[in-house]
Amino acid sequence: MSKLNPNPILFEARTDARRISTQVRHLSMDALWVTLGIDRRTGLQNFTPALVDELQNLVNSLRTEGNVLSSSGDRSPLPYTVIQSQHPEYFSMGGDLQFFRQCIQRSDASRLHDYSMRCLNLLFSWAAQLKERTTSIALVQGRALGGGFELALSTDHLIAEEQSTFGFPEIMFGLFPCTGAMGLLANVIGARQAERMMTNKKIYTARELFEMGLIDEVCPQGQGELTVERYIQQHASRLKARMKVQQSRYRQAPLNYEDGVQIVDDWVETAMRLSADELRTLDMLAMLQQREASDGKALAA
Repeated sequence: MSKLNPNPILFEARTDARRISTQVRHLSMDALWVTLGIDRRTGLQNFTPALVDELQNLVNSLRTEGNVLSSSGDRSPLPYTVIQSQHPEYFSMGGDLQFFRQCIQRSDASRLHDYSMRCLNLLFSWAAQLKERTTSIALVQGRALGGGFELALSTDHLIAEEQSTFGFPEIMFGLFPCTGAMGLLANVIGARQAERMMTNKKIYTARELFEMGLIDEVCPQGQGELTVERYIQQHASRLKARMKVQQSRYRQAPLNYEDGVQIVDDWVETAMRLSADELRTLDMLAMLQQREASDGKALAA
């Protein structure tokens, strides 16, 4: 098995990213490794509007160019894209709660709707529009909540280290996942069980989701990157056939974009009508996230 390349080769299509870093790792076949950085302003690992735009820029580059510059100087196809988090405990906290609160306080439904539509378009890009070009892999090494859980589910292969946990906390403050959770879950476990997962406030372990068929591999803590490498080595041995099967699987169970737009409309309408009690819960969760981020900064110092 090849070793991970310690010297990154930057993806040529620059994203002007402030939180995204990319490198090409030369494994059995080249893989673009995408790392989500922490918001330096807040210390949070969440989907701010700026991060959503950065990720969309990256996806657009993959769709329009789709090639990388190899170590030999030749251009070659990019068969694998891996996404992971820089945060030691979170793959993602999910949406930007402080942004949500600001929009609600200002009665700015238009801005909140624009953000939610950009989230939908990003999710649809990962889940649908890259299928012809690359196999996407999510590597989760901590907590994946809300939109972070959705992003992980939208990839072609989900690998989670055993300490990872997953859930949709939005129901705690009167909301629900704003993009593709229902479709992504229902394609595997059915709509009724998907509804339960989105509304029961439960945090699931990686092993539980593996047994439900929502996670493809669970590995020991600290072994995630090697597990990705092993998967790529096996997948690459019959790459053309596996890619065709991957594309066929999506044709059998595609995400419905129009349904996603309806979900966004419903989500924004519900958000703008949250009760005073629900808004207090939203504020409390935002404060807890910020406190946890501050504690993490102190420990790092």
